[in-house]
Amino acid sequence: MRTATLHRKTQETDVKLSLNLDGGESRIQTGLGYFDHMLWQLAKHGGFGLDIEATGDLPVDSHHLIEDVGLCLGDALRTALGERRGLVRYAHAYVPLDEALARVVVDLSGRPWCEFHAELPPIILGDGFQVEMVREFFVALATRGGLALHADLLRGVNTHHKVEALFKALARALRAATRIEGNDMPSTKGTLSA
Repeated sequence: MRTATLHRKTQETDVKLSLNLDGGESRIQTGLGYFDHMLWQLAKHGGFGLDIEATGDLPVDSHHLIEDVGLCLGDALRTALGERRGLVRYAHAYVPLDEALARVVVDLSGRPWCEFHAELPPIILGDGFQVEMVREFFVALATRGGLALHADLLRGVNTHHKVEALFKALARALRAATRIEGNDMPSTKGTLSA
């Protein structure tokens, strides 16, 4: 089973997260409706079982909660991938949402890197989701998950559409890259690690 369960508790956040790369039920509750909506997209279009129960210091702002969920999801991804034997490893996805178009390319190399290129306004969506935190979520996921992640918003007008297209493209790229296609280590070095 390619699964991971973890609990991260700080003075700012409390995150309980379980991930099953091969599917299953999903339950997501972070206290931020729009963030929950994006995490549901990640689970659904990634084909993952994802259980997240998170609370944070939302009266301050959404920064700590969103970033910490990204860190935990990265940790869970790294653990669930194990030694990464048999992985497809590389994948990309283009996802449109009406006028918005996003592209995400991933390499499950074990080496963390994030290139995030998206013009997003510094506004709040829904009940406190700071749009500028989309980048921080992607960076946290890549850093802790040990993957190279390139995210590009190619076009778009509506901010909701732009953010959702990015999350869906991330989901589809991860779905393809985490697929097992054999038993070989997908590296000439014989290992995938930092």
